[in-house]
Amino acid sequence: MPETHAPPSALPAPAEKAAHVRRMFSSIAPRYDLLNHVLSLNIDKLWRKRAVNRLGWERAPAGTYLDNCAGTLDLAVELAKRKAFRGRVVGSDFTYEMLQNGVGGGKTRGVPIGPACADALALPFPDQSFDGATVGFGVRNLADLDAGLREMARVLKPGARLVILEFTTPGWQPFRGLYFFYFLKVLPLVGRMVSKHSSAYTYLPESVMNFPEPPELARRMEAAGFSGVQWETLSGGISALHHGTKTG
Repeated sequence: MPETHAPPSALPAPAEKAAHVRRMFSSIAPRYDLLNHVLSLNIDKLWRKRAVNRLGWERAPAGTYLDNCAGTLDLAVELAKRKAFRGRVVGSDFTYEMLQNGVGGGKTRGVPIGPACADALALPFPDQSFDGATVGFGVRNLADLDAGLREMARVLKPGARLVILEFTTPGWQPFRGLYFFYFLKVLPLVGRMVSKHSSAYTYLPESVMNFPEPPELARRMEAAGFSGVQWETLSGGISALHHGTKTG
């Protein structure tokens, strides 16, 4: 019998993940926003609004908030532009080009956002610095998910909330079948054409399918120091929104 081989994976080895992710996002940064909105049919904007609604920022409207793995700062802007918000948002990401694209595009003009190029596994902030934190589509890219969750717990004040918005996969048919056709066939093709990157939009579906399911992510948030963790799926299960409160 002829020997068969599995198709090559776009996922890097764990030891190489951080460097791989940084190179990939540096390359696609100029077209990242366009592809996000086109490939999600602009649903991602509604998800970000829901994430900020779950942050509970109204309890400290003049506080300091962290948007971790901030990318091009869309989620940070969603909070900073809220009418009653009088605080400050730190948008932290370890890919300089992503932050540069967000700032250079003018979206942060006139809003209280400070970009910070930093590693999510070793944040350069003191303990208990922030009144709340968000992560939009970033935790699955961490080289060590549990270490990243513990680091976010470290920089949050007791009683502060962490909100995580991340892709997941729908569980009900026939939507699940249609979704996987789009996610595994259409999205990588369009992504390659627009971004000119050979593997970034193959990495995306593979990273989602290899990421913990929502109940497991909730459990790991609790293990990292968050209580009252809740989650909900959005848009038929395309994404999941988790939130929990820093204990201690």
